[in-house]
Amino acid sequence: MGKQQPAELKQSVRLKQIMAVMRKYHFISNFYHQREPEAICGALQELGPTFIKLGQILSTRPDLVSGDYVKALRKLQDQVKADPFSSMEHTFETATGKSLSAVFKQFEPEPFASASIGQVHHAQLLDGTPVVVKVQHPAITQLVSTDLALLRRAIKMIKYVPAKTAVVDLDRTLDEVSSSLLSEIDTLHEAKNGEEFYRLNNKQGIFIVPEVYRSFCAPQVLVNQAMTGKSIRYFFDAATAEEQERNHLLATALVHNFMKQVFVDHFFHADPHPGNLLVTPAPAGEMTTSKTVTHEFKQTSITYQQQTPLPPYRLVYLDFGMMGRLTPVIADGIAEVILALTSKDYHRIAQTTLAICNQTGELDQQRFTRELSTFLRPYLAQGLGQIDFSNMLYRIIQLCEENNLQIKPEVTLLIKAFGTLEATIARLDPQLSMMAVARPFGLAYLKRKLKVRDLADDAVFKLWSVLDSAGQLPERLDTALDTFNGGGIEVKLRYEGQRQLLKQVERIANRLLVVIILAAVILSSSMLVESSIDHPHIYRLGVVGYAIAIGIIVILVVSEVWHRVRRWRNNRK
Repeated sequence: MGKQQPAELKQSVRLKQIMAVMRKYHFISNFYHQREPEAICGALQELGPTFIKLGQILSTRPDLVSGDYVKALRKLQDQVKADPFSSMEHTFETATGKSLSAVFKQFEPEPFASASIGQVHHAQLLDGTPVVVKVQHPAITQLVSTDLALLRRAIKMIKYVPAKTAVVDLDRTLDEVSSSLLSEIDTLHEAKNGEEFYRLNNKQGIFIVPEVYRSFCAPQVLVNQAMTGKSIRYFFDAATAEEQERNHLLATALVHNFMKQVFVDHFFHADPHPGNLLVTPAPAGEMTTSKTVTHEFKQTSITYQQQTPLPPYRLVYLDFGMMGRLTPVIADGIAEVILALTSKDYHRIAQTTLAICNQTGELDQQRFTRELSTFLRPYLAQGLGQIDFSNMLYRIIQLCEENNLQIKPEVTLLIKAFGTLEATIARLDPQLSMMAVARPFGLAYLKRKLKVRDLADDAVFKLWSVLDSAGQLPERLDTALDTFNGGGIEVKLRYEGQRQLLKQVERIANRLLVVIILAAVILSSSMLVESSIDHPHIYRLGVVGYAIAIGIIVILVVSEVWHRVRRWRNNRK
């Protein structure tokens, strides 16, 4: 298990440590080719807190590493030795400008958890409110920045890795995880996220969100309402019928709430692993919840409060360092992708995938649609409940990158969150499919966007698809008419393999042109030689023409032979 490195450690010494561990585990080669995930975990554990946290962040990014890596890196533990109480107290007072006694009635000197970024203590505010206080380790920001800089230097020192067998882009991967890590160590960023998530989800059904006490927070200190309960992992693998019913309700509530975060709030918890989900008894007297219900009859609407009974337990969300935010346009795209997947419309799946991607180069849409359809067909034939979404999504991301497409960052974060929650749902209720539950939410979202009711599901999806295309029709029609009036209309026919054929036609045309010129040179040279026996200069000119023609013919023959040999070798490969 890694130990925290002292802040005064020289960069040269630390770099030697990093390089030694990387050589020991063949880190760069294994990671570059996505092999031996357990060896990578061992290296990260040995390198210490910064690298453990980097591994944990990578475990949430199926767009950067393979499914096997995601599963292995999730097992990384970052329990590190706690700082002495005096060191923690100094950090708190320096960051907040207040002493512990000025803020807390009681403060537990021994932390109940100590991770790579900081340690967490139980405490009570002056009014007796129980809280948890997270205080960063001293100089953690400097340590993280130093390790990231040294890791970048270590990567650049790699002399040769065969590019054709590379699976990941090391520079891009380091950029992504560096950004995530530096954002995570900003406690004020986490405090702001926690406040917003509390406003949107606290007491929504069975969900409770800890309150953030912003007035006591600082760049290195976070103070949250204390939450009790057990991790949801303790409720996996129910045995009795009563436990199975409870797990079904928990799983359904989690999926419904997550879909609300995506399609209503456009702000979602991006790391909903079991450690961030607690199950706790319901507070006394809170066994029902109020819900506003609206019914419309032609021009009249009736709104009333409906009381809904709640079970005797609550779900608690923790840790808001990694959150995702979607624009309405991206939410539209996500809804379309879900509906296309659940309807198994392969052409529409490809079109909706394009809408959530950035194009990074030339794109052959027909080829992409064909390859994506071929890849998805065996997956979707399994049924939604049996699909390994983490592996499927990683493969889809790779397929996109091979076709010069890059899925937008906020979407990759949603994919990660979806995969993480899907793993939890599978342990709670193996019969529940997140995609099956997501479909009604996607339809409801599109119905709200279209302002239609009482339409069949497929009709809504098709209507949305038609309107989405039709919305661009006036502009396209106007452009086409202007072009037609200006005499610039062109009809372009495309078919598979047309580039190769055009290259062959161009090559043949060039050869034909050369042959015609050679024939003219030979014919004119013959005439000069035949009619200029008494004129030596003209005779020599004809001979030179012969020589040039023969030389060009030899070059053409050699070029053709070389072209055929090279094509034969390529075909054998």
